[in-house]
Amino acid sequence: MFQTVEWKNNSVVMIDQRLLPNEEVYRTYTNFLDVAEAIRAMVVRGAPAIGVAAAFGIALGAIKINHKMRKGFKEEFKKICKIMAHTRPTAVNLFWAIERMKKVVKDNSRLPIEELKQILVREAKKIHDEDIEINRRMGKFGSKLIKNRASVLTHCNAGALATAGYGTALGVIRTAVEEGKKIKVFADETRPFLQGSRLTAWELMKDGIDTTLITDNMAGYMMKKGLIDAVIVGADRIAANGDVANKIGTYSVAVLAKEHKIPFYVAAPISTIDLNINNGNKIPIEERDIREVTHIKDIPIAPSRIKVKNPAFDVTPSRLVTAIITERGIARKPFIKSLKRIVGSKE
Repeated sequence: MFQTVEWKNNSVVMIDQRLLPNEEVYRTYTNFLDVAEAIRAMVVRGAPAIGVAAAFGIALGAIKINHKMRKGFKEEFKKICKIMAHTRPTAVNLFWAIERMKKVVKDNSRLPIEELKQILVREAKKIHDEDIEINRRMGKFGSKLIKNRASVLTHCNAGALATAGYGTALGVIRTAVEEGKKIKVFADETRPFLQGSRLTAWELMKDGIDTTLITDNMAGYMMKKGLIDAVIVGADRIAANGDVANKIGTYSVAVLAKEHKIPFYVAAPISTIDLNINNGNKIPIEERDIREVTHIKDIPIAPSRIKVKNPAFDVTPSRLVTAIITERGIARKPFIKSLKRIVGSKE
């Protein structure tokens, strides 16, 4: 089994997702700035995985701080966190992980610096391990919504590659299969970065799960033909009212699912829910390099100098969402109440 991101010998190791499915290459990072660039360049992607990578990156930066005095250490630590926070604006898990690492420093500020460094490393490892367990719990809740012999459409990649392991949306599918259900998956290719064709298809084939790859603009036709029983996707940020930011194209799939009376499920951990944002209009949407649209790898597929828009995410309004699957249970409408209750509940 591959490792998405891990801590090894005081370094951060990540599978380079840009090279999949053709090459399975692992990158080793010994400098937090390189971890930040890896997040920005999408060596690692997926909201939970970004959060884990950021925690590891902060721990890596912290253990390399040379200041012996607490004031100097804290100033450098703040700089590390600030740099990490500027890597990807949409995925709220990034900021959740940063705040969690900041809290470790605040709560242990009187300890010797070398001891504090090791506590930060342990906290980052804990975030990693918790993420896998969270995904498995999410899978058990979500699998109840997936019927035996169902055909499920997914968009982008919300699997082990998007998390510390196991996956959110794909974790639900994995659990259903582990429970003995016969599940078929339709994977959208997910232009322009092709996370569906490169990553989701690769993951599911490794697991031996029946998977059919389709282009993004085939989803409606597949639904009309009665080939799709449910849609399940991940999320990069969920607003308090249940609006969901996810990979660009998710909104279109949700509209199609509504038209064809197909349930549209979102699987995401509590850390993806941002109760500080009232609705999806306030979620920042990352604009990425236009070459992701005009090129595949280094091959141009569009006229030079053509104007291009490349938002990495869109927002699906809560009215199109059937249910939100979390590690603490399933939230249903009205989400403004159910999400607040689930986030505030004790595990």
